[in-house]
Amino acid sequence: METTVTARPRPNTLFILIVPAILLVLAIIVSAGMGAVRLPFGEVVRALLHPAEAGDTGTILFGLRLPRVLAAGLAGAGLSATGVLFQGLFRNPLADPFVLGASGGAALGGAIAVFLLPTLTFAGVGAVELLAFAGSLLAMAIVWNVARASGHFTIENMLLAGFAIGTMLNAATAALGLRQEATNPGMRILAAWLHGEVTVPSWSQIAFIAICEVAALIFALPLARQLNTLALSEEYASQLGVRVERLQILVVITGSILTALAVSLGGLIGFVGLLVPHFLRLILGPDHFRLLPAAALGGAVFLIVADTIARTAFAPSEIPVGMLTAFLGGPAFLYLLNRRQRSSSH
Repeated sequence: METTVTARPRPNTLFILIVPAILLVLAIIVSAGMGAVRLPFGEVVRALLHPAEAGDTGTILFGLRLPRVLAAGLAGAGLSATGVLFQGLFRNPLADPFVLGASGGAALGGAIAVFLLPTLTFAGVGAVELLAFAGSLLAMAIVWNVARASGHFTIENMLLAGFAIGTMLNAATAALGLRQEATNPGMRILAAWLHGEVTVPSWSQIAFIAICEVAALIFALPLARQLNTLALSEEYASQLGVRVERLQILVVITGSILTALAVSLGGLIGFVGLLVPHFLRLILGPDHFRLLPAAALGGAVFLIVADTIARTAFAPSEIPVGMLTAFLGGPAFLYLLNRRQRSSSH
């Protein structure tokens, strides 16, 4: 008599994406209605569906609220997706663009653009985006080489190198600001970056960053499949045909692009790439191919909600959203690090 073994059904991938997508739409509408002038949910929906008839509501919504909400969503999506990529690459849930220094490199590059090269453009792309990407990529390259310098690569070496280099880059960014006149308008941008404050970008900037982010995420999907194989070991992945070194380079470049785009919108917002992927991994499992788009949507929802709280909880004053995520992410990082150390000691 044959015994039939029934495999545990996997949750439908489409269903996994539909839920955070619905939450994202709701978060955008609710957040856009919150502020000094409260806009009812139905009024926001009508203005979005019929912008030409929105009147004063449209002025508030499309001129101020919606650009900031979308900026927070794009920044959260980029940071969370980068967290998935870096955690898969380093095979550790503690890796994230803030901890590894990528955000610090992007912030320094952006600050150099604001203060020293404000008119630089290339193929229609501004200096801030270009140098933020270059800074993020350079920071990750330095962290990677320092962690491997001893010939014995460990996640602890990488985290320590990322923390040290990120701290130095942040200090360099602050020092660059101190050399500027107090009346320099770039000081306001620098302060916002260092504290993690979502800006109100232009619609053209939102369109550019959204296109770049979607393109980077599409490019990252096949990399995510290879990260599943890499999770077993580099040797095993090589035997299955994965070009490990090429994969590592592509993941670092893609993560640096996503980080630079996020920093250009919100500055140094920490731990989004740590909290969201870790929480979703507990629900969805370790499949990076499914985790990547879910984390992008979840990160967008998380940062929209966090930024809404940051700008309304103490109204009329605001607190930078980076401070709020640090209050949440700092203890979570220490908890994960402690749990990892305890599990490795047994």
